[in-house]
Amino acid sequence: MTTHAPPTEIAVHRPAARRMGFFTDTTTCIGCKACEVACKQWNDLPADGSQFTKGGSYDHTGALNASTWRHVRFIEVAEPDPQWQGPDLVAMAEGNGATAAPAGDGATVDVGAAVAAMDQWIFMSDVCKHCTNAGCLDACPTGALIRTEFETVVLQPDVCNGCGYCVPACPFGVVARDHDDGRAAKCTLCYDRLEDGLEPACAKSCPTDSIQFGPLDELVELAGRRVTELHGRGLESAYLYGAGDAPDEQLAGGLGAFFLLTAPPELYGLPAQAESPVQENVAPATAMAMGAGLLAAAGAAVAFVLASRAPRPRSPRQRVAVRRWGGS
Repeated sequence: MTTHAPPTEIAVHRPAARRMGFFTDTTTCIGCKACEVACKQWNDLPADGSQFTKGGSYDHTGALNASTWRHVRFIEVAEPDPQWQGPDLVAMAEGNGATAAPAGDGATVDVGAAVAAMDQWIFMSDVCKHCTNAGCLDACPTGALIRTEFETVVLQPDVCNGCGYCVPACPFGVVARDHDDGRAAKCTLCYDRLEDGLEPACAKSCPTDSIQFGPLDELVELAGRRVTELHGRGLESAYLYGAGDAPDEQLAGGLGAFFLLTAPPELYGLPAQAESPVQENVAPATAMAMGAGLLAAAGAAVAFVLASRAPRPRSPRQRVAVRRWGGS
C-alpha cells in the first residue's frame, strides 16, 4: 500500500496524473553504471573524473552530489584468501576436473569455495528517494523545491538562492550544492521526460531491468512478487526498503524510489530510520510556541490588572486644587 503527499502540497495539478517512481532491485544490478552515464548525458552533467576512490574501489563517483544524480555503489562484503593465487585455468579448461588451486608451500585451496569467497560484491544504483515527507521541500524557504503532479520532488535551479537549508534536511544525504555557483541540485526523476510520456533516462538504459519505472502502486505490487520469488529460491534475506508498508513508516512517510535489499540498509549506505527533520519537530515546536504565546498573554493580562489597581500619582494641578480646599 503506497502513501501519497497531501494534495495541497502538489504544485502542478493534472487530473489523470498518478504517482510515479522507481523500484531498484539490487539482486539484478551488475554495476555497469549505464544509469549513471545516461543520467549525465540527458541532464548535461559533468563527469566525475577517472580516479579510483580511496581504498581501491572500482567506483569513480563515490557518492551522490550536485553533478551526480545516479550513483552505483560498489560494496565488497568479503575478501578472498590472501594466500590463494587463483584457479588453474589451464587444468580446468583441459577438463581434468581440477577443483583445487595452489596456495603456496604445496597447499591447495578449494576453487569453488575460493570463487564463492571472491564473489561477495553488492551493487546498488542509488538515487533521490522522492519522499512522501520530503525534508528538503519542507526546509526550502524560496519555493525552489516543488512537488509535481507525479508526486516527485523537483528542484528549480532558477529559483534556488543557494541557502543550503535543504542539504541537512535530507535524511538520505542526497541533496548537495554545486561547488561553482552554490545552488543545490538533485535528481528530478527526469520530469521533462515524464511530461512527454517518456521513461527516465536511467531506467531506459538499465540492461538488466534492475531499475524499473512506473506507477508507484504497481511497482510495489511487482516488488512484493519479486520478494516472494526470491524467498522461494532460498534467498530469505530479501526485503523491500521504503515501499511504504507498516515497518517502513519511519522512512520519510514512504519513498517514491524504493529498493529490494538482501542485507541491512546500513551496508548500502542507507539509514535504518529516516524522517523529515522539519516535520519530526513540528509538533514539539508548535507546542512550545503556543505555550510561550499563552504565557506571554497571561503575563500581559496580569500586568494590566496590577497597573489598573495601583494608585495613580496626582498631577501638580490636582495637588494645588486639594490644598485650596484644605486637603492634604
